[in-house]
Amino acid sequence: MLTRANRKTGLRAAFLAFLLLAWIGFCPGISPSAATVRTPTASGQTTYGNSLVTIDASNSSEGYVMVRYTGRNPKIKVQISKDGVETYTYNLNSSGNYEVFPLSEGNGSYTIKVFENISGNQYSQAFSQTISVQLANELSPFLYPNQFCSYTASSAAASLADELTKNSSDELSKVADIYNWVINNISYDNDLAATVTSGYLPDVDTVLAKKKGICFDYAAVMTSMLRMEDVPTKLVVGYAGSAYHAWISVYTKENGWIDNIIYFDGNTWKLMDPTFASNGHQSEAIMKYIGDGSNYRTRFTY
Repeated sequence: MLTRANRKTGLRAAFLAFLLLAWIGFCPGISPSAATVRTPTASGQTTYGNSLVTIDASNSSEGYVMVRYTGRNPKIKVQISKDGVETYTYNLNSSGNYEVFPLSEGNGSYTIKVFENISGNQYSQAFSQTISVQLANELSPFLYPNQFCSYTASSAAASLADELTKNSSDELSKVADIYNWVINNISYDNDLAATVTSGYLPDVDTVLAKKKGICFDYAAVMTSMLRMEDVPTKLVVGYAGSAYHAWISVYTKENGWIDNIIYFDGNTWKLMDPTFASNGHQSEAIMKYIGDGSNYRTRFTY
């Protein structure tokens, strides 16, 4: 039986909870809803594998597969290839946990191979599987996290992305707001650039905490935060002329894919698309160069 004191305590708690919810909903700068973070899952509905490897393709229609290795070899590689497209090669952890890999080349037949290291640079195939992929939405591969831009709903980057874009009016505004924050708050890590080894993977929240990173880190941070805000974003690696180089392409409802929108020239990140020419960041010669798609050759899209 409730006493008068208990009833008063309960009413007071309910009233405080109401005030808190109202404050969260109306206080400027605090969003009542988190960033749009899509979470990959290995549901086990469609799997392939053996005693060492499991490939979960349950959500291939969403543009990703999940792979895990449960053997004892510490050096594992995954290769994903589609007919007529360059093979994507990744390192796979040996912890027995799933990792996410994008199916970024659209609809078609993909072959997924897992290799164990024998010695040196020699590897032996542990498992191979070909799957047929029909995307529910061609943009899906560029809205989920994966090994190269890894994050979750609890990442610090999620709340930061919400804060940076709370007043953004459209996709291009979100790009500009996130870009401007990154270039003004993250510095290039020359020491890491001089010592980084093959297989390096960005940790988005670590980069934000240190406020330092290499080109790969910059790309991963911007790609992650834009995807969190429901802006389809490609992290692209390839060539500009003869230089190995990275850039970001984004998709907007009005324009479709806008290529080369954020560009790394080897020293700094620059907003490059002609849409932003009015910002005055780039010379006329540079704008003319980026306007010619033949100057760019994509090798990998993540």
